[in-house]
Amino acid sequence: MLKVHSRCDLSCDHCYVYQHADQTWRGRPVRMPPATVRAAARRIAEHAREHEVSDVHVVLHGGEPLLLGAAGLREVLAELRAAITPWTRLDLRMQTNGVLLDEELCQLLVDYDVRVGVSFDGDRAANDRHRVFAHGGSSHDQVRRALALLRRPAYRSSYAGILCTVDVRNDPDRVYEALLAESPPRVDLLLPHATWDHPPERPGPALTPYADWLGRIHRRWVDDGRPGSIRLFEALMPGGGGTEAFGLAPADVLVVEADGTWEQVDSLKTAYHGAAGTGFDVFDHSVDEAAGHPGVAIRQDGVRGLCATCRACPVVDRCGGGLYAHRWRTGSGFDNPSVYCADLFRLIDIVDSYPAPGHVAPSLWSAASTVDDLLDDLATGYGSPQTVRRLADDQLAITRMLLAACRELSDSGAAWEVLADLELKAPEAVRAVLEHPFVRPWLVHRLDPSARSGVHAAADPLPVLAVAAAVRVGVPVTVDVPVRADVITVPTLGSLVLPGLGERAEVTVLPGGFRVRGGSVDRTVLLDRVDPSAGWRPVRDVPAPAGRLVIEDGDPYRDCYGQPVASRLDTPAAQALGRTLVEAWQVVCRDVPAHAAALDGGLRAVVPLAPDPARPLRSATARHAFGAVAVTPHRDPETMAVLLVHEWQHAKLGAVLDRYDLVAPGQSTRITVPWRPDPRPPEGVLQGVYAHLAVTQVWRARAATDGGEASAHAARYLAWTRDGADALLASGSLTAAGERFVGQLRHALEETRVGSR
Repeated sequence: MLKVHSRCDLSCDHCYVYQHADQTWRGRPVRMPPATVRAAARRIAEHAREHEVSDVHVVLHGGEPLLLGAAGLREVLAELRAAITPWTRLDLRMQTNGVLLDEELCQLLVDYDVRVGVSFDGDRAANDRHRVFAHGGSSHDQVRRALALLRRPAYRSSYAGILCTVDVRNDPDRVYEALLAESPPRVDLLLPHATWDHPPERPGPALTPYADWLGRIHRRWVDDGRPGSIRLFEALMPGGGGTEAFGLAPADVLVVEADGTWEQVDSLKTAYHGAAGTGFDVFDHSVDEAAGHPGVAIRQDGVRGLCATCRACPVVDRCGGGLYAHRWRTGSGFDNPSVYCADLFRLIDIVDSYPAPGHVAPSLWSAASTVDDLLDDLATGYGSPQTVRRLADDQLAITRMLLAACRELSDSGAAWEVLADLELKAPEAVRAVLEHPFVRPWLVHRLDPSARSGVHAAADPLPVLAVAAAVRVGVPVTVDVPVRADVITVPTLGSLVLPGLGERAEVTVLPGGFRVRGGSVDRTVLLDRVDPSAGWRPVRDVPAPAGRLVIEDGDPYRDCYGQPVASRLDTPAAQALGRTLVEAWQVVCRDVPAHAAALDGGLRAVVPLAPDPARPLRSATARHAFGAVAVTPHRDPETMAVLLVHEWQHAKLGAVLDRYDLVAPGQSTRITVPWRPDPRPPEGVLQGVYAHLAVTQVWRARAATDGGEASAHAARYLAWTRDGADALLASGSLTAAGERFVGQLRHALEETRVGSR
């Protein structure tokens, strides 16, 4: 760890460098001089050469390393690369508060292959409790701007993750949601530095407030399908491997201060003045000499280096005695358990006991073998209901992240509290609402800066989502909701159309319905009546075998398919479409039962498209609207069956592509395919191949009984799919996962060809 700049532009009151016992920073240069950088780089290269070290991790730290500016930072990075890379692989990292990060610096980090961790404590209230400027001003907007830069495709390779310091006074749900909204590759949740001499704050009567706080986040993380890496939880799992803060792995960190002195890990600054010192420097002493310091050596001894209490503890292999600095007590030094001992013991129990036996929260962020299994299953052409359920779970996790981001734009604290309360008491009701296919398009539209004002501004979604969930449970709540053009749309339930509602209305949930008061309107809507209440337009159900399938012709955010959607169908038209869908479902069951099971696993809504005489048979899928397909209403179930299977392929593959790069990023390749006159980008070809594989399977099944025209269709789609898959494999545009997927798909196609002979 290189302290390239020893001052900071923030004044965080929990900072161990400036606010805790060690104050040696006061006598050190503001920035690391070039001669010190050269000496440190030479020492690292020397160590790598002599010991044949395969790779070295160097973290630029401070203070705040970005205070070097672009020119100063470039000099440091160039020196390190030039001196070290001839001898070993150099993994360059940087920890920053992010305040000064801009496009020039981001490009510099990409150019030198530096991965960046950003210190960020969550929502505005949590972040600004500690991470503020010297004048007390907020750093929240600047840090979020930095994180937004790192998420850009051009800079994403430099985004390492977020470091968040825990404060149990903050709302854990809000912190969790704010962190995940930034899409970090990894989150480090850190306990605030404390010792037995200066123990951590423990507000309230709880005996283990830090375990309780972290346990709440762990529960959310597990229930959301573990969306991304949270290092603390992974380290505490059996066989998790540990970190500096947990586990018995040998300490492997040395620090070079701005004046060139070697120090032990700098969290020791929280213990006492000079605690991290070694008496060595990079000018006169090697890495081996610094690593031989007794304070470093004792942390190479595993359990033997711990106090008697820790050695006798049943979970010592998991917590490893906690962070070394947190064991300090005047009189006994570091020969103590962690000051967080009770919290660590309790947290390990929480991690072990939740999820409970039988609880399944699958995730596309799982181990590679699980990912391979998922892709192989989908490459059969259909995918099992369990795999489709996993895709749906992952889509729900994305929706939750978007919802958390939208919370920052909402002025309805009451709506959020309703959702949070129902998430605890009736999680299935909240899930049913958030899984509605057009909630995510609404959230995406709401987060679009161009849709924040004007005629196309997106309304706040939180209030009606809270109403929808509360109606499902029958919880009597009152929420103030926005009104657009005299319409209130309640996702999964329907729309209320009443002239005179005004711009906002008060909605009170009642048994079996709700009451609306706004403008000149005071109306009670009863949902279980045979004749809908005046102005109420319910979502129409279709009696599908798998459960609820709806004709969605009222939700305003269904208009996301790039082609006009139909207005609300009259009752006879809706009934006719419903009959066609039921019969089409039966046709799919007859022809390709495996595809019927995949439809059962996730298709929840069908959107009617507007009629177009020039193109009477059309269908579509929207990437953000998982669980729905759009079709032109017609009365031929055989054709409708093919359209449903075809579009559901696109939906499944889109869900995979939300998490995995099957096509190498930045591809400009265009591939000629037999089903289109224009060369297509690789992802478009991949979508076409996957959809055509399923259609091939449908026509092959029909050809086995009917022959004739069905055989011709089967042969045509088989040729299209085969040629498209071969062109993809030959293009060099796929990732390793993409090549595996298309290779397995090609194998499934060969089985289809054999079966059709």
